[in-house]
Amino acid sequence: MLAANLVAWWEGEAGWQGGRSVKGADHADVLAWLLLARSGPSRKRRKTVKELVKASTDMETFIDAPGPHGLLKGTMLGPASKHDPVVLIIPGSGPTDRDGNNPLGINASTYRLLAEGLAARNITTVRIDKRGLFASTAATPDPNAVTIADYVTDIDAWVSAIRQHTGAPSIWLLGHSEGGLVALAADKKREDVCGLLLVSTPGRRAGELLREQLSVNPANAPILCQALSAIDSLENGNRVDTTNMSPALLGLFRPQVQGFLISEFSYDPALLLENYPKPVLILQGLRDIQVREIDARILKQADPQAMLALLPNVNHVLKHVASDEWTDNVATYADPELPLAPGVIEAISDFIEKSDVCLSKELPLWVDSGL
Repeated sequence: MLAANLVAWWEGEAGWQGGRSVKGADHADVLAWLLLARSGPSRKRRKTVKELVKASTDMETFIDAPGPHGLLKGTMLGPASKHDPVVLIIPGSGPTDRDGNNPLGINASTYRLLAEGLAARNITTVRIDKRGLFASTAATPDPNAVTIADYVTDIDAWVSAIRQHTGAPSIWLLGHSEGGLVALAADKKREDVCGLLLVSTPGRRAGELLREQLSVNPANAPILCQALSAIDSLENGNRVDTTNMSPALLGLFRPQVQGFLISEFSYDPALLLENYPKPVLILQGLRDIQVREIDARILKQADPQAMLALLPNVNHVLKHVASDEWTDNVATYADPELPLAPGVIEAISDFIEKSDVCLSKELPLWVDSGL
């Protein structure tokens, strides 16, 4: 995947926000930083762009939830009616803000575009800044000192806050990339969550993905042995001595982030999804250079009742890419004006509309493309 640029991407990149360090390599995004489908019919009229812009202005409000040391902050967009579903968008790894952007060069605004698209279909969303980052800096003094379990606690707080704020009977967890792993772990704690929307979510353990991403590029040969040894240690719950580690790997395995990596490496997303009793949508773009189709199929195998939507010409940030060229794919990561690929909003909204009884797994109009 993006193993070719692993060293260049991470070396010296810690990430800064407002003069303080933010979580850059803390989540090494082995899943994010190594760097159209047919639409089912909808029973709701799509709003025009002008209507959508006006709706975004009229219906956008700020919302917060309690964190360990201060408030967690987010943005709610949509009608927020007691009769309409609410989707909590859980961001991917690294210093990713509520809109899906980060100071390391990703500016696709994926989560903002998701929120706007779903609002046009009368689905309210809440998109959030993670603990210790951006507007949620007060929630913890050290954004690197977190675990997946900490994020699960925060999602629990968000679900309670949304329910209290809106009274909505239907709350869905939408996890993007690493956020899908958090959603899987968080839902085990909440019986009142309707179901899961797993978008570009790994089906394999993070350590396994990182090994793959490092190994596929011959340019990583000089550091591969050391990197694989570090992954082995972290998977076994042991910290890694970085004294003699190659400088090219320090961004990935620096001591400050090893606690999180140990936590992340311990979770098996497919195992979390086994015997899951609620509706699940697995949405995967077939031009994704970070999470592959095999991951979506592993998740589908773990939950045969889940709905699998494979979207041709859709990449990791849910933009349309018609080329196999790496540069064309990555260029979309920095273009907030580029809309989401056709089929993305339709897949999510149609699934919610068909499954939003929170009691059954009635299949929506989307079907596995078989690609």
